[in-house]
Amino acid sequence: MARQGSGALLASAGLGFPPQNVARVVVWEWLNEHGRWRPYSAAVCHHIENALKEDARGSVLLGQADVQLAPYVIDLQAMHQFRQDTGTARPVRRSFYDPSSAPGKGIVWEWETDGSSWTPYDMDICITIQNAYEKQHPWLDLSSLGFGYLISFSSMAQTNRQTQRRRRLRRRMDLAYPLTAGSIPKSQSWPVGASTGQPCSCQQCLLVNSTRAASNAILASQRRKPPAGPAAGARRAGPAVGAARAEAGRPPAGAFSRSQSAPGAPLPALNNLNRPGRRAAVPAGVPALPVKNLNGTGPVHPALAGMTGILMCAAGLPVCLTRAPKPILHPPPVSKSDIKPVPGVNGVCRKTKKKHLKKSKNPEDVVRRYIQKVKNPPDEDCTICMERLVAASGYEGALSPRGVKAELVGRLGSCGHMYHLLCLVAMYSNGNKDGSLQCPTCKAIYGEKTGTQPPGKMEFHLIPHSLPGYPDSKTIRIVYDIPTGIQGPEHPNPGRKFTARGFPRHCYLPDNEKGRKVLKLLIVAWDRRLVFTVGTSNTTGESDTVVWNEIHHKTEFGSNLTGHGYPDPNYLDNVLAELLAQGVSEANLKD
Repeated sequence: MARQGSGALLASAGLGFPPQNVARVVVWEWLNEHGRWRPYSAAVCHHIENALKEDARGSVLLGQADVQLAPYVIDLQAMHQFRQDTGTARPVRRSFYDPSSAPGKGIVWEWETDGSSWTPYDMDICITIQNAYEKQHPWLDLSSLGFGYLISFSSMAQTNRQTQRRRRLRRRMDLAYPLTAGSIPKSQSWPVGASTGQPCSCQQCLLVNSTRAASNAILASQRRKPPAGPAAGARRAGPAVGAARAEAGRPPAGAFSRSQSAPGAPLPALNNLNRPGRRAAVPAGVPALPVKNLNGTGPVHPALAGMTGILMCAAGLPVCLTRAPKPILHPPPVSKSDIKPVPGVNGVCRKTKKKHLKKSKNPEDVVRRYIQKVKNPPDEDCTICMERLVAASGYEGALSPRGVKAELVGRLGSCGHMYHLLCLVAMYSNGNKDGSLQCPTCKAIYGEKTGTQPPGKMEFHLIPHSLPGYPDSKTIRIVYDIPTGIQGPEHPNPGRKFTARGFPRHCYLPDNEKGRKVLKLLIVAWDRRLVFTVGTSNTTGESDTVVWNEIHHKTEFGSNLTGHGYPDPNYLDNVLAELLAQGVSEANLKD
């Protein structure tokens, strides 16, 4: 692996740094619910590093680097990622790798999910794969890293040793991760005493250490299923929070009031602040963190205050929190007489049923429809199998019944990108097989792309209220409703039940020319089953559930506290671009 010596071990623990004047690649990572460190993208890491240079104890708004991370904020002092709309806090760390490793070269290895999207490997695994690839190993066994997968570079696929299920993988060039040299500001580690190595006793360090202890307690409790019943829950909370309090250090003598538990006494459940009539007194010497609102006008940054307050409460430490405004998810009640059809849009409801996709005669016929044969291909990689175009395809074993030559190369008609014919046939066969083909390089779509959205209903109408940023327009309300059901052959686990959380879902557009255009295109996307799919929720981690399918919607009505509301001057243009990426454009609106 590319990590170097004890400095890397300390870095992985979030407590140490590389030697002075030694260049290292910096990768920021967050800890997911499965205890695995997941890397941020290179662009996000550059953004965090720039913020770190300006203020090592500040906070970083990740949405400024990646719009999909709009709800997330990193507190550089507490070393936590905080999601503002759900209150979820997760530890982050700053890891270091050799500049010649994969992140230093901007190389990302990814595997294909059931929803045909691509997910990057953990950074350690990515580096291991790249090292084996550079040494021209034919395969790589990940068992030594705790993963039961075998990677074949000839077929560019990973195989589960237990189930024998194969998934495609790919090697992608991206922005290189940032470089740094020398030590990092001390505030990037958990505060420790300068000489003794013991925790500092100042109130600021006590606060940060308590936050760390609380997060460790929360992570530990999440790994164990709590026993049923409120009494068992209280017994379970006691030891975890007691350990967190012990690690954070005890408050000075006399700091506890009568309403609180003394050190060593059984602790109440973690949600005391939510119980009516019970308010924890703030002991002397412990800082209070008032959160007046989420607009940044409070005495501390709202993300920092909210995150630290939540974790202090979990650790059993007192914190003073004033009520913050909740996002306005729905408009005021509207009578049926006030609901009107959307001008210029036919109908008020669209229903979809489970459609059987029209299969072509065979995948080879579909692929040949969109390519032109290349007699003298250039000496460059086929980005599907990663073999040279002048050599045989890595999918030589997947010959069609007609027997296609493994060396045959085709050029896609519009974008001009070239691939082995067998590679395109294999890619099509592993997809939705709906008669369309999508270029894996530029994402250009050939034919009409359809998705795997389960059956449901889409309603749309006009309500007499205005969205923030559009005071002179009424509002288009879209209501999606999808019930639970059984997965079909196009879904990840055919025959298994899928859930549908949070339905009906209400979404909002301004009633202006561009808003109505977006609505018409969303109707086309709905009819093509592209708005939703069945997969794994990025928010909850639940699998076999209905999730959004890369077309963002605004689900917050009168505010933008979660990042899913208005005002957002770029939203309509962004969603038009997302629809175009799914093959839905204005050309589809012409009769």
